Amino acid sequence: MLTNEEVAQIIINQFGETVTDFDDPYNLLTCSTSRDQIVSLVKFLKEHSTIQMGFLTDITAVHYPDSVGKEFCVVYHLHSLTRNFRLRVKVYLTTEDLHITTLIPLFASANWMERETFDLFGILFDGHPDLRRILNMEEMDYHPMRKEYPLEDATREDKIDALFGR
Repeated sequence: MLTNEEVAQIIINQFGETVTDFDDPYNLLTCSTSRDQIVSLVKFLKEHSTIQMGFLTDITAVHYPDSVGKEFCVVYHLHSLTRNFRLRVKVYLTTEDLHITTLIPLFASANWMERETFDLFGILFDGHPDLRRILNMEEMDYHPMRKEYPLEDATREDKIDALFGR
């Protein structure tokens, strides 16, 4: 059985300081890399004889509007079915440059996951063969999972703060 420490050491030996922020919340090994390294890292993890990350579980994103220079985080969840091991890889992007390379050449299943991430967050996957909305209408001019809008409508007068514990 693989341990988080073993896999982290294999990654560090291969990629050095280009993969950082190793952590294991809830025993899920997590690390960060750059957009320039994501494809080579995932390819390495998939083809490595010990790790064998052959299943891309999910691609999603998170919007951190207050985190200057790291406003968006693209999150990849990988799973080794043969070794029963999971890994999370994060790539941080700025609001001004939301481009990252597609993983479709490595995992065909990345197609719909990348389309969903584009649709909800506006992340552009370079090299994607059909990057268009998958859940929302094409006419939408915004991405609904971004934290760019107030949680409540300030113009509403039918809500009494006391009823909401405020």
